[in-house]
Amino acid sequence: MTFTIAVLKGDGIGPEIVDEAIKVLDRLGEKYDRQFTYKRGYLGGESIDKYGVPLSDETLALCKASDAILLGAVGGPKWNHLDPAIRPERGLLAIRKELELFANLRPAILFDALKESSPLKRDLVKDGLNIMVVRELTGGIYFGKRAYSDEEAYDTMYYSRAEIERIAVEAFKIAQKRNKKLVSVDKHNVLDSSKLWRKTVEEVAKDYPDVRLSHLYVDNAAMQLVINPAQFDVILTENMFGDILSDEASMLTGSIGMLPSASLGGRVGLYEPVHGSAPDIAGTGKANPIATILSAGMMLKYSFGLVEESWAIDKAVDEVLEEGYRTADIYTKGKTLLTTSEMGDKIAERVRG
Repeated sequence: MTFTIAVLKGDGIGPEIVDEAIKVLDRLGEKYDRQFTYKRGYLGGESIDKYGVPLSDETLALCKASDAILLGAVGGPKWNHLDPAIRPERGLLAIRKELELFANLRPAILFDALKESSPLKRDLVKDGLNIMVVRELTGGIYFGKRAYSDEEAYDTMYYSRAEIERIAVEAFKIAQKRNKKLVSVDKHNVLDSSKLWRKTVEEVAKDYPDVRLSHLYVDNAAMQLVINPAQFDVILTENMFGDILSDEASMLTGSIGMLPSASLGGRVGLYEPVHGSAPDIAGTGKANPIATILSAGMMLKYSFGLVEESWAIDKAVDEVLEEGYRTADIYTKGKTLLTTSEMGDKIAERVRG
């Protein structure tokens, strides 16, 4: 069985971490007799350098013709002087919109071996954490009308009922497969968009009576993630709130370098680490490839239906961490410090068995 993957390495540490994910996929392919074909595309700063735009028609066509997309990270100071409309990050927003990737799944899992790396008190994470943030990805303030001048500026948070309904349905379906508990995060007491959000989510909830629905204001949700994270299972929220809360949740796991993501909705899913391009450590061997490797694991599950193979990657990561191997961001005294490629090697070896 052959699967075609569009590979968008991106900027900064992107090429390094994507190479390690491909290394793991290739080892897994050898073990399970799966064939992965990689087609190179360009996104963000590297696309600006090559095509003059953050997302070219060529790359978009390549992605649409593939079975899934593996992305590194985009952006960096090299392109900060450009007009905001053509900076690297606009390419990421554009590809999400063009491919109708409205559902962003961001699992925040605290591996047992990394409990000492979590900034939270030990008693708060003694039983581990396993939170799924379901973030609406193609609406809200990032895509609303905007204007800027040196004297004034505005950004518009817009949502339609249909946009809210479709992401809510996805979140409830996920909650049904987990612990049947979902909290919807909004700012209902201040924002009209949140009033529509809450009303619509409650209407969708009627179709999922087995899922217990609750609501939190976004500021309280941010606080609850710190003081009582174990209460959460599935968190449903809009684009900007989800961007912020998922980054916060990732730090509870020890490092943002541990958090993968899947962007779904259209025919082709996009898989990427939650962290940025970290240009300050690019080429130093300090980048943590685990989030990208776990993102590749999500790709196997959600785009290819290879559940056993996906689990094999998760298990390999867990075993390598249990054996005390660490990259710089999760290193603690007494553990074995590895470079980016060395961590990829260890996980690939464990996947192959």
